[in-house]
Amino acid sequence: MTATGAMDQADPSEKTFAGHPIGLVNLFFTEMWERFSYYGMRAILILYMVAAVGDGGLGMPNEEAGKIYGFYTMSVYLGALPGGFIADRFLGARKAVLIGGIIIALGHFTIAFPSIQTFYAGMALIVMGTGLLKPNISSMLGMLYKEGDPRRDAGFSIFYMGINIGAMLAPLVCGYLAQGVEFKHWLTTIGMSQHMSWHWGFGAAGVGMIIGIVHYVIQGKQLGTAGLKKRAQGAGDPSAASQEKESMMLTKEEWKRIAAIGVLFVFNILFWAIYEQGGSSLNIFADKCTDTTIFGWQFPSSWLQTFQASFVIMFAPVFSWLWIKMGDKQPSAPAKFAIGLLLLGAGIAIMVPAAGLAAQGKVSPMWLIAVYLLEVLGELCLSPVGLSTVTKLAPARFLGLTMGAWFFSTAFGNYLAGSLGGLFNEKDVSGMSNLFSAMAISAFVATALLALLVPKVKQLMGEVR
Repeated sequence: MTATGAMDQADPSEKTFAGHPIGLVNLFFTEMWERFSYYGMRAILILYMVAAVGDGGLGMPNEEAGKIYGFYTMSVYLGALPGGFIADRFLGARKAVLIGGIIIALGHFTIAFPSIQTFYAGMALIVMGTGLLKPNISSMLGMLYKEGDPRRDAGFSIFYMGINIGAMLAPLVCGYLAQGVEFKHWLTTIGMSQHMSWHWGFGAAGVGMIIGIVHYVIQGKQLGTAGLKKRAQGAGDPSAASQEKESMMLTKEEWKRIAAIGVLFVFNILFWAIYEQGGSSLNIFADKCTDTTIFGWQFPSSWLQTFQASFVIMFAPVFSWLWIKMGDKQPSAPAKFAIGLLLLGAGIAIMVPAAGLAAQGKVSPMWLIAVYLLEVLGELCLSPVGLSTVTKLAPARFLGLTMGAWFFSTAFGNYLAGSLGGLFNEKDVSGMSNLFSAMAISAFVATALLALLVPKVKQLMGEVR
């Protein structure tokens, strides 16, 4: 079986929607609701931790909250490694996604109860559930496309748009429930403390996951055989056991492709360490240093996070069309990564003058919106391309495990994002400027380095683009 042999699982007489396998519709909406639950919590998590106890929060300093945020978001993606292994060896991707979704919902509902014990227990459940769901839903998407199918990158871009519809709606809903002045007033009218608003936000994230689970089950037939665990053949047969052992060995060509994934793995870490400031330092900057009033009405600061996802929704179809239009002339995967890092650096560099202006008072939200726009353009060159490239390069028999390993890079990037976010101090203007300057310079240096490595990475990838 070739490294991309997993695509042979696609039904030759496939039903399509908008030119893509019909199963994309199921995975699109399932992932949309899972991301609604994740980004709903992400939008308010660090704000809840740093909020004063008198305001219903945990009263943590930025540094402590940043470390917890980073460890949690790292663990969410780190769980993809055992989650991919469990699917490959025991459950199959289809069941892993279902079980993972159920555990995620339980986690959000646990945090909806106000205590420090339920706070940590809920996060632990979300980590376990996401570890099962996240790598395997991406693996199933790859299985819907046959080997060499030119629609693959475009399909992942569409899938990525579904992710961000959920991410766009989540801050609006969960952020309003957690921070909305009107909602807090309503809570008091029904005899409930307004401080419970945070937990209504966490609970709403769980409702989103339940909707995703129900849709996934009802529309399961759209997936065909993708993600179903294959029955073991030749049990007890020594020759079958020998063949299985041999199949676990990697060929020279497969090792080269794994090496190509490894190079992109390193740059993926840096990308997410900077990009995920949106949930840490930039989130606190939005809350403490940004003017969040429109015509005298104050909107929740967490609402600004919706711009990242909104821009993805706006531009994902453009990138999907562009890759198809360019065909074989489109940039290679490592070249797209380099472009993504360049745009990321340009985006975070905008925060340097914004931080300086914060010394004179709260700044316009347009600064953050401009940052998010450039970062999203970079994200669309890197993240969906990375997912697609891994499914093309990974040995089919290790697809779930390899996808889990890929999410390990995202996990480590998220941990670094939390650690860097913990260094943010809204009262230290020069410190803020230096922090954002260091991030921008790191992104630009990485861009130059990867540009030099593009020919070598392409060589390792072989015929895969």
